[in-house]
Amino acid sequence: MYAILDIETTGGKFNEEGITEIAIYRHNGLEITDQFISLVNPEREIQPFVQKLTGINSKMLRSAPRFFEVAKRIIEITEDCLVVAHNADFDYRILRTEFKRLGYNFEKKSICTVSLSQELLSNMESYKLGELVRSLGIPISDRHRAQGDALATVKLFELLLEKDSSKEILKSQVKALHGERVQSKYLKIIEELPDSSGVYYLHNAAGEIIYIGKSNNIQKRVRNHLTGRTIKALKIQKKIHKVNFETTGSELIALLKEQHEIKKNQPRINKHGRYRLYPMGIRIDEETIYHQLVLEQVRNERKYIVVFKKGRVAKHILNQWITENKLCYNNCSIEKSDGPCFTYKNDQCKGACVKEENPQDYNLRVAQLAHKSDYPHDHFLLIGRGRKNGESSFIYIQDQVYKGYGFFELNYQIKTPEKILSRITSMDDNSDCRALILSSIKREKYTKLIPLVNSTVF
Repeated sequence: MYAILDIETTGGKFNEEGITEIAIYRHNGLEITDQFISLVNPEREIQPFVQKLTGINSKMLRSAPRFFEVAKRIIEITEDCLVVAHNADFDYRILRTEFKRLGYNFEKKSICTVSLSQELLSNMESYKLGELVRSLGIPISDRHRAQGDALATVKLFELLLEKDSSKEILKSQVKALHGERVQSKYLKIIEELPDSSGVYYLHNAAGEIIYIGKSNNIQKRVRNHLTGRTIKALKIQKKIHKVNFETTGSELIALLKEQHEIKKNQPRINKHGRYRLYPMGIRIDEETIYHQLVLEQVRNERKYIVVFKKGRVAKHILNQWITENKLCYNNCSIEKSDGPCFTYKNDQCKGACVKEENPQDYNLRVAQLAHKSDYPHDHFLLIGRGRKNGESSFIYIQDQVYKGYGFFELNYQIKTPEKILSRITSMDDNSDCRALILSSIKREKYTKLIPLVNSTVF
């Protein structure tokens, strides 16, 4: 859990400031679950420049509660939470100072969205809250008031959680808040999970991710892990300490996130997922006089025309291509023989195996196969369901390369390339991504496909 907050103060000498307004949003990593917003009577003068900046003056605070009157509520709403703030050192210090005046030691782990933004959102012109969120297409109102700034920080933090593909935020949360606790009962773990589409992360007591999975019903899938008797389920039951999750709305994004983050994090129990969803591929070897079609296990450094989950399907497709295009079996990886290939006698091969066909003519037919798995457009957006009402997801393809995914709200659609790129959670393109996206397009599992004029004009 996170306590995302913003504090306005009187200004003045270091550690002599008082709180004039506070807003705290309790957040479970998916949505706000509780909130507390209040003016606070600081019982001291407000600096003139602060009054001008925030619009808060002493007259407004005369009937406001004093800090000791709201202290209990602050403790309750921040229980078992990491404190999150934009420039967290300042807000956390002010809060600790106020509690110290009451003789109470308020101690929490904190996360600063300035530092996170600098790490996860590189090349932004400014990391000041107002300028940063506007550049990201995040609406902000009541600037320099606690509620407006805290809400903007909530939206910013949700975006940062998405972009944190290595899951350092989640891992630090589990380690900080749950490292010393006895393992929770399975029932409690299950009850806290949603029944919606997304990716889930199973942690051990040290906060390490031991398994990553995807499901259209996260709660049901994790329940199966915790009640199953398979070897994998028993390993999970032995190690599990905490479950985190990210809903995606879009099944395609869940699939893309799962394969990307398994490869990136290498969880111990994801043995098969560490490698490939589509382990077999067909590629063109251009190192020979007659270019060859090669069917093999997919390797990172090689480019494939198309990839498959099963070798027998890949072999069937390769046979089909050879027959339809009158290619030579001696110039592919299915069969090798001395002399003519077995289809040469039936005039189904034009003679590459006996060097009768011009290599340029043969290689031209092979080259035409290279575009079998091209996307329908070089540049496009694939729009899908969002995580909640009023939100949509998008997948961005630039120059036939998958760049990443993001979310946007309908009431502030992103219309410029800069804002779209700023909201993208970047991912490495690979043959698995292409196969997943093409499958989704073929089955029309999307809301809208928007062709783009080019890679920079929307």
